[in-house]
Amino acid sequence: MAYADRLDTDIDTFLKRHEQKELLRFVTLGSVDDGKSTLIGRLLHDVDCVYEDQLDDARQGTNEIDFALITDGLVAEREQGITIDVAYRYFTTQARKFIIADSPGHVQYTRNMATGASTADVAIILIDARNGVQQQSRRHAYIASLLGIPHLVVCINKMDAVDYNHEVFDAIWDEFHSFSSPLGFTSVIPLPVSALCGDNVVERSSNMAWFEGSSLLELLETLPVGVGLHDAPLRFPVQYVIRPNQNYRGYAGQVASGVVRPGDTIQVLPSGTTSRVASIDLYEGSVDEAFAPMSVSLTLEDELDISRGDVLVHQASPASLSRTIDATVVWMGENSLRPPRQLILKHMTRYVRAEVTAVEWRLNMDTLAHEKADTLELNAIGKVKITTHQPVVFDAYSENRGAGCFVVVDPLSNNTIGAGMILANTPEGEEKGAVWSAAPLSAQERTALTGQSGVTILILGPDGEEKDALVFGLERLLCSQGTMVHALHPQSAGNPAYGKPLSEALTIAETCTAATFVSIVAVPHSATQVLRDAQKDAGTTAFITVRVGAAVTGSEDIAFDLGSMETSEAAERVYLALQQKGFLNSSTGRS
Repeated sequence: MAYADRLDTDIDTFLKRHEQKELLRFVTLGSVDDGKSTLIGRLLHDVDCVYEDQLDDARQGTNEIDFALITDGLVAEREQGITIDVAYRYFTTQARKFIIADSPGHVQYTRNMATGASTADVAIILIDARNGVQQQSRRHAYIASLLGIPHLVVCINKMDAVDYNHEVFDAIWDEFHSFSSPLGFTSVIPLPVSALCGDNVVERSSNMAWFEGSSLLELLETLPVGVGLHDAPLRFPVQYVIRPNQNYRGYAGQVASGVVRPGDTIQVLPSGTTSRVASIDLYEGSVDEAFAPMSVSLTLEDELDISRGDVLVHQASPASLSRTIDATVVWMGENSLRPPRQLILKHMTRYVRAEVTAVEWRLNMDTLAHEKADTLELNAIGKVKITTHQPVVFDAYSENRGAGCFVVVDPLSNNTIGAGMILANTPEGEEKGAVWSAAPLSAQERTALTGQSGVTILILGPDGEEKDALVFGLERLLCSQGTMVHALHPQSAGNPAYGKPLSEALTIAETCTAATFVSIVAVPHSATQVLRDAQKDAGTTAFITVRVGAAVTGSEDIAFDLGSMETSEAAERVYLALQQKGFLNSSTGRS
């Protein structure tokens, strides 16, 4: 039977019918030589979606068709007999439109496989009936689950090579089913096939009467897709600002999830400003609504500062915003990931500098156990902690694939070296959407956004050039490392606190400390009692005391003799103490 669409009516009716068909994306997975390319070639051939010149090329001068050659087009692939790059193919039937990603099976090309699977609705994993479940089969299945693919079709291939034996099929399926059960797929469907002979690919096979399930094509035409995208919260990452003239300012992008309509109140993240949608524009004109995955241009009622990388959300359904992310990462770099590691995250339409601060565990592919580790090698999967230089707008990947995934880029080579899925947990003290609520910013929220905690550093000791040099040298050191800091020196002309009593300088410092600034206060030698009274009344203000002088005693946090070390060394010592006490984020300053 021919399954491809036929032009059996006028062209307008045909195109309209084709436009309204549902689109399903699927990817083939599995180990080397399990028959992925052959299966796709057979499927395309049996639905009459292969051109004559492609068939002639696949025959390679013989009458026998090598179905794998229909998708394996690279010279290197044909020479080696393996798939290297992801091959995309398109076909259509009366029921649906399909995009196929035929991914490589070799462990060396796992990064290519993850790319091909990242947008799939269905994953087809092939297992050679002669060899059974391989480690690469398990790796691909686990990556598919991480990527949030809802449906997994387990094609136990080459059944003709084992005489269509029912017991062989059952044994392999039992082993794989016990492995895949904890992975969280919506459905895992077993299917015995022979890609070479066409058994259970398009038509049900008479060679396996013991199997009562559907053929592969029947499954692809009926499995539910796109579930949840429209019901999810609005996430509209801005890709480009359209400004053809002074009367039009549109924000172009693709709706990642949710639905937006004119009149909706939206919020711009990370700035937090709000407005209302004025219009939703396409090339052909305005529309009444836009939904995932439509590409549109939104105009707003207000003139706001919005640029590429910003995300528009409904005010009632805010996203998470943080500089600290927990994520599961598939590492694709030739060099192992060893924290601390500087990198770039490509998240939605934004690039942001970041640092991997820790590897918490690595996945054991045989047992799915989380093994303690501090590095990730090529193709390893593990959980990492990441700190970004600017706040990132995100959802957990399990809640929203588009807003919860990112790509890891090497800042030196610009190569893709990893793919990540953001986990559901949020940093301690931070709740989803709390940053953009109507309430004032809390100290914890300020710290999450700025990467530092407020603290007042009191520099005590005899007045003179050495103490002054420490005050301003420490200010310069902290500022050079990206810390928000200022020095208050009542006895130094030109300083903001010049000529003011110590009590006023401490009041200024307390206000700045509440805003997560680091305030350095030079305490005059004669003002010890004023200092004691101020510290007693300071409430929650955090103090670190630094006493300098030839004789240092007492229980101060830091004490040293400036006469025995360089000022730069003393400033470095205070800087390290701030980091150790948690007042500076690990990414704020030196790694």
